[in-house]
Amino acid sequence: MAALSLRSPPSLSSSTLHPTNNATPPTRLTLRAPTRPHRSIKALSSPTPAALTQDDLKKLAADKAVEYVRSGMVLGLGTGSTAAFVVAKLGALLKSGELTDIVGVPTSKRTQEQAASLGIPLSVLDSHPKLDLAIDGADEVDPNLDLVKGRGGALLREKMVEAASEKFVVVVDDSKLVTGLGGSGLAMPVEVVQFCWKYNLVRLQGLFDELGCEAKLRLDGGKPYVTDNMNYIVDLYFKTPIRDSEAAGREISAFEGVVEHGLFLGLTTAVIIAGKDGVSVKAK
Repeated sequence: MAALSLRSPPSLSSSTLHPTNNATPPTRLTLRAPTRPHRSIKALSSPTPAALTQDDLKKLAADKAVEYVRSGMVLGLGTGSTAAFVVAKLGALLKSGELTDIVGVPTSKRTQEQAASLGIPLSVLDSHPKLDLAIDGADEVDPNLDLVKGRGGALLREKMVEAASEKFVVVVDDSKLVTGLGGSGLAMPVEVVQFCWKYNLVRLQGLFDELGCEAKLRLDGGKPYVTDNMNYIVDLYFKTPIRDSEAAGREISAFEGVVEHGLFLGLTTAVIIAGKDGVSVKAK
């Protein structure tokens, strides 16, 4: 495998795994060992000063990710605290003239507003169905570079934009690393239509009973959280990591009324990780 250059990223391709819909979904997820082979992961690192805050680490990772950007690119702009640092850096580089002729495709209304305020030209997938690069954060990253995303509520648009991108670079601090997806014990979101949302919450709860999963409707100020797409989110909390994330994604997607889930599988090109020991890049 060719060596990875942090300043001039290699031409890497990412594979895209799309959920499939089954006519009759099972009532419970069959637990089995993952069948997908473990991909080869390369890592490079550079030292970083000690005593940095989590925001400092996110900014370091974001700055490294922006090194993948070249003038003339069409970029997917992620959502969340780490992605906001990426957007801010892109705006600064455009203002200084170090970058020119880039177009951003935002994954949420708040990213759209931030990018527009910085003078970043914006578009949508209808006009640019093939993107050169997407950069976004993640809520969890497993050893195979698969992800949990969507705790910021933008999982549907994030997955659409990132699946349309030739390369997808993820920026995180090392607190996001897990041995298996769901392993943080925090939310794995599922976006559902508002109509009979509780019906799907109960079905999702039953699907993962063997994993000790708890399903909760996401609230905002005591009312259901509403996504940019006018849907609700059911958050799944796992006591143990998901044993087969591909099977879990298929089973969740098979439920009528489920719009999208937060398992991002087979999409990642590289993950940039900032931690107390430095900034590292893991790539397939």
